[in-house]
Amino acid sequence: MSQYRFPNDFWWGSAASATQTEGAAAIGGKGKNIWDYWYEQEPNRFFQQIGPAKASRFYEKYKEDIALMKQLGHNSFRLSISWSRLIPNGTGNVNQEAVAFYHQVLDELHKMGIEPFVNLYHFDMPLALQQIGGWENREVVDAFQAYARACFQLFGPKVSKWFTQNEPIVPVEAGYLYDMHYPNIIDFKRAVQVGYHSILASAKAIQAYKEERQQGKIGIILNVTPSYPRSNHPADVKAGKIADLLFNRSFLDVSVKGYFPEELVLLLDEHDLLPSTRAEDEATFSHNTIDLLGVNYYQPRRVKAKESVPHPDAPFMPEHFFDAYEMPGRKMNPYRGWEIYEKGIYDILMNLKNNYGNIECFISENGMGVENEDRFKDESGVIQDDYRITFYKDHLKWVHKALAEGVNVKGYHVWTFMDNWSWMNAYKNRYGLVAVDLNNNAKRSIKKSGWWFRDVATCQGFSDE
Repeated sequence: MSQYRFPNDFWWGSAASATQTEGAAAIGGKGKNIWDYWYEQEPNRFFQQIGPAKASRFYEKYKEDIALMKQLGHNSFRLSISWSRLIPNGTGNVNQEAVAFYHQVLDELHKMGIEPFVNLYHFDMPLALQQIGGWENREVVDAFQAYARACFQLFGPKVSKWFTQNEPIVPVEAGYLYDMHYPNIIDFKRAVQVGYHSILASAKAIQAYKEERQQGKIGIILNVTPSYPRSNHPADVKAGKIADLLFNRSFLDVSVKGYFPEELVLLLDEHDLLPSTRAEDEATFSHNTIDLLGVNYYQPRRVKAKESVPHPDAPFMPEHFFDAYEMPGRKMNPYRGWEIYEKGIYDILMNLKNNYGNIECFISENGMGVENEDRFKDESGVIQDDYRITFYKDHLKWVHKALAEGVNVKGYHVWTFMDNWSWMNAYKNRYGLVAVDLNNNAKRSIKKSGWWFRDVATCQGFSDE
């Protein structure tokens, strides 16, 4: 029987986001964000036409939820502040109802001995700012810096771990390449500009953090998805490197090292995709790198050399450089359509050790979404989600191995604490340690994985029985 023990100060907890959990989309003085607006325009895009107003009601049930976190062994919890709740139009007056709400949440977390990790942006652009172009518009970069500064001034004494953004590549991919998120634009060049302004906004938020003389650390949360080539053939290897450049290193290198990879700049330049920049940006990036990196990991990316020829009139896309590769025999989560490859989490961590100065990091999201979990209830009504326990265990074994080999990894946060609203999928796939019954006043009930997580966190590890 193998034992997997973690340090006594390891961060055990979960992650969530404002739009996915708060509900209260049109109350408490909150302004509209892009999700509120898009749901109004196209509710058919959302599973069972459930919108963000019906998210898991953390806005009203936060005390009950934080008590449950304590019960499940959390010593830390990552939440996000809703930009459009705090500053309803994205710029201008601060909403005092929101200030009071977030202070109450932070106070409750501290009261329960749970450290808040606070993220400033999780896919939820205020509608007023999207209407002037969102991340395409440089004005929004300045608006984000002002919003970040307001958060540091308002909540800084209660927060020692801040994060500028969660998965900034996702609004680029989903909103400007693949028609998965609003504003549903398909344009590679505009996507690059969105990514550039997004990461510039992150650096400017770090600049504000330093100027406000905050006590703590500031970082970013990246979904660092390892890109595995099909083979060692040079064409496959090149495809893997390009995928890694576009989807990982575009944000990782500049966040940690303070500059973009030269190969990425050359690639974008070759295809007339370089963003609009200013001379002073280079110094902004180099002087405002992160202290702490959050790593979200769900699945690998597998690619092969380009084999199919795109239609000459089709839009130019990242897939111009590679094709997706389905490895024979891969293990799948059939509900989400994602490959389960536990070693990927180790490969990411070793890459950070070997190529990024062994930066202080933690696993900020890792989880498994499953449909129709009620079918796994036992006689007492507890969801027996052994599949989720196996998923966590098999990833934690690789985190443990990386830790033993000297990686500076400080914690493990699951996605997510409770079943939440998941963008277009709404409540189709459930991820929580805690079930939420939408038809019964959003009643919470702990799943088997929640009790397992409590034991792991309390005992600082687990045995492989």
